[in-house]
This record gives sequence, structure tokens and C-alpha cells, in this order.
Amino acid sequence: MLYNNDRNAMRRYFVAVWSKALAGLPLQPMERIIADVIAMHPEYHALLNPASAALERDYTPEGGQTNPFLHMGMHIALREQLGANRPAGIGGVYQALQARHPDEHTAQHAMLDCLGEMLMLAQRNAVPPDEAQYLHCLRRRAGLAED
Repeated sequence: MLYNNDRNAMRRYFVAVWSKALAGLPLQPMERIIADVIAMHPEYHALLNPASAALERDYTPEGGQTNPFLHMGMHIALREQLGANRPAGIGGVYQALQARHPDEHTAQHAMLDCLGEMLMLAQRNAVPPDEAQYLHCLRRRAGLAED
């Protein structure tokens, strides 16, 4: 269910997973990841109820607000990358960032700008994401590469 082009279905899935987690129900592995990411973002908890207008809202850069669903989705993507060590070497970069930012959430945020930049460039240029450039950006953030 996580990989779906229906924005509203995806948002409802976040709500369903969070409701399930709050109720103490068993979670599937991907649901555990989603619930962990949601738990890291208490500022979004109020948005994650079925009656929230946030489920239907458009979040645009011009509006000046971060899309909470995109933001949490990027955390999930990052966790999947770390789990698969793809691009190769991302795990070592993450360890270096954790040494600089002992808080897991802060270390991940140091990586999200690179992920967002890679995705934006790929979309804008209609090309596949450039993993080598992404890893270079991450290495710079971790102090492992010079520019």
C-alpha cells in the first residue's frame, strides 16, 4: 500500500497505521517503520485523524509550509535506503552523521536536504535520480568529502 500514486489513499494509510499503533495493535514491518517516523513528528499528530482537513490540503512551496506527508515519506525512504545500504555506502555516511548529531532525527534531517535535492533534479530534468551525486552530497554533509 505504501507505493501508491493516489495521494489521498496514501494519507489515509498514514492515518490508519497511526491509529493502529495508538491502539497497540500488531503492526506489519512497513507499518512499524511508518509508525516510528510518525512518532518522531509530534507536530503532525493532530493532522493524523480521519476528520483532519490536512488530509485534503494541498501543500505547495509557495504556501510556505512543509508537506507533512511528503516529509514523513522522505524519512521512510531514507530508512529503506539505510536498510538496503543503497546507494552503497549510505550506511557509513549515516554513522558519520550520527557521530556529529547523536539524535537519530537530527542525523536524518541532515540527509533529507540531499534526498530532496536529488529527487527535485531528477523530476525537473526527467532523468533517473543520480545516486552518485546524492552520495556525494551526503558525504559533504557528514564531513567526509571536500568540495
